Amino acid sequence: MLDNYQKSQPIAYRILKNAVSKDKYSHAYLFETNGFYDSYNLIFSFIKEILCKNINKETHNPQKCNICRMIDSGNYPEIEIISPDGMWIKKEQLRKLQNEFNKKAIIGNTKIYIIKEAEKLNKQSANSMLKFLEEPEEGIIAILVTDNIYGILETIRSRCQLIELKESKKELSVKNTNNKLSLILYNKEELEEEEIEKIEKVIKFINYYEKNHLDTIIYMQKLWHDYIKTKEDMLYAFDLMILYYKDVLNKISNRDIEIFDDYEKEIEEVSNKNTITEICDKLNILTDFKEKIKYNANAKLLMDKLVITLEGR
Repeated sequence: MLDNYQKSQPIAYRILKNAVSKDKYSHAYLFETNGFYDSYNLIFSFIKEILCKNINKETHNPQKCNICRMIDSGNYPEIEIISPDGMWIKKEQLRKLQNEFNKKAIIGNTKIYIIKEAEKLNKQSANSMLKFLEEPEEGIIAILVTDNIYGILETIRSRCQLIELKESKKELSVKNTNNKLSLILYNKEELEEEEIEKIEKVIKFINYYEKNHLDTIIYMQKLWHDYIKTKEDMLYAFDLMILYYKDVLNKISNRDIEIFDDYEKEIEEVSNKNTITEICDKLNILTDFKEKIKYNANAKLLMDKLVITLEGR
């Protein structure tokens, strides 16, 4: 039941419940999960509220309701789920989806498609997705799900209603608590000295770049390469930069700093040098370059190109 999330996700709950009560839905929703452990159960609870007209009646029994049972078992014919095929969501997957949705509905008048890990739409599939969103058909609802909203084209983001979920410290799974980034978020005191040094060096790199711009390339060895040596280090460092700039965005938007509250002064300095648009552009560039790490063996050239790209955006 969607009501189960009233306390843990109050803002998302209010938005979704309001749509249900008015029976008025956006043609597209973009769920930013922020690592929330129960995000898909929340999303399917919302879907049930859309498709099952009896769900809020006192007599409703989800164990006996055919609609709810079909949704739970993955057999509801008007729900299609797309997941990445390998590293990407491909254009062919969206073409197949379109063909399916051109067919007459078997049950009801509403069709829903869910795109998991929507940040993995490649350029071709993203353009196909954009056409879906630009020309919405009546009775079709898109639900895009991502843990990295800045990996999604701004033109797609702007055509969706954003539903931002919040992770709760108390609800972290055991798996997440073993993750380095989770330790940064919630258990900083458990980090080893070496990890703390890496975090400080990454933040120093960002702050140096924000003050010195292209001159950063001259000192790249001391600022970056002496500390960030392996591909794993690179991916970790890029995650840190993305999180740091998200906190800068929070500062510019007059929201609370979520992660790097120990660096409020530095974040304020960076926020004073940038607009919201500029930070969003930087986040998009960092997300794009993070993908390139998987294929690029020359870290020095990649970092030089990153600074040049940030300056020429």
